[in-house]
Amino acid sequence: MITHDFVGIGLGPFNLGLACLTDPLRAGDELDGVFLEARDRFAWHPGMLLDDATLQVPFLADLVTMADPTSRWSFLSYLKQAGHLYPFYIRESFYPLRKEYDDYCRWAAERLPSVRFGQQVTGVEHDGTAYLVTSATGQTYRTRRLVLGIGTSPRVPEPLRPLLEHGRATHSADYLARKAELQQQDRITIVGSGQSAAEIYQDLLTEAPDHGYELVWLTRSPRFFPMEYTKLTLEMTSPEYGAYHRALPIDTRDRLAREQRHLFKGISGDLVDAIFDLHYQQRVTGTGPSTTLLTHTEVRAACALPDGGSELDLLHVETGEPFSLQTGGLVLATGYAPTQPAFLDGVRDRIRYDARGRYDVAADYSVDVHGGEVFVQNAEEHTHSLLAPDLGMGPYRNSVIVAAMLGREVYPIEKRIAVQTFGVPDHLRGL
Repeated sequence: MITHDFVGIGLGPFNLGLACLTDPLRAGDELDGVFLEARDRFAWHPGMLLDDATLQVPFLADLVTMADPTSRWSFLSYLKQAGHLYPFYIRESFYPLRKEYDDYCRWAAERLPSVRFGQQVTGVEHDGTAYLVTSATGQTYRTRRLVLGIGTSPRVPEPLRPLLEHGRATHSADYLARKAELQQQDRITIVGSGQSAAEIYQDLLTEAPDHGYELVWLTRSPRFFPMEYTKLTLEMTSPEYGAYHRALPIDTRDRLAREQRHLFKGISGDLVDAIFDLHYQQRVTGTGPSTTLLTHTEVRAACALPDGGSELDLLHVETGEPFSLQTGGLVLATGYAPTQPAFLDGVRDRIRYDARGRYDVAADYSVDVHGGEVFVQNAEEHTHSLLAPDLGMGPYRNSVIVAAMLGREVYPIEKRIAVQTFGVPDHLRGL
């Protein structure tokens, strides 16, 4: 049996980026890796591929450019081969359409010789010298290292889980698949206040005059806040902020995770304004539906109703007033959370965990007790901060992982890029 240098499990944008960056190394017999994906083809958040939705990061945050601007797997290379480069140039927008980004990733995934689709991993063991990765097809891959890129799973508040399990609610991940069904209801309620919630609300508000449903949008957040996008704030997606954050005490890191949500989980300012403008247009033309927007509102309990709808028991946190809401359609735009897969059960004794049961992620993104054997992608927000889910930092993380596997920097790894200093600078210590 061949022993690979590494096996990547899962094929989201981050592991796909690693596949692109290691492709020339594979061809040169420097680093032999394969990537196993359970699905039969690449798909990136298919439930949210709205026609006019764009990425919230510029096209430079593609699979490879921030590590290797000369890579043949860049977004610009894709545009050239697809015949879209000049139209993209004339469009004069740095932000690709989300459907366009999905197609770009699929273009890369279908051309990489290291990618294996239809390979759902069911178990991982260690034979004393290497890992054995087994798929549902019965195939076994032997490897010295693992790179876990399985992505995150829908996060659902505890009171709403029974409704989702019994088909009374839809997570935003499945929005487009359930949209027509939702639009047959008299009232549709959206829970959440991030970009996905706002995009779904705008989409349903736009089409409400054609269907006649009522719309409710509620969140426990104090407001429908815009994502902060100033340049000094963007510097927090930097190598030095990640190192600073990782060195903080665990309680401080967890507190910051709550406080920093608006830095990457808010709504784009343009979308906030577009929603208001759409409300104004519908008000002037008299076509607007009945709609209610509620902040400071927490779901305390929920139950299914005999007519197929649901009832939500709510609390206005600021006033302390309880109230209830009945709804036919329910969309949970409540985000995503990392999960620890069951297929790792056979090697859990080889994984490091922190005091709260999460991966104890090292500076090089490894989580194994020996170091340099098992790496994670986008499962380290609690250690490395908001860098973890950022598409633009994916190539940086992959550069670090490649260097850890080969013992040398194949792609230059930036140590400092920010104007500001995080923590106390050395030249001011002891004064």
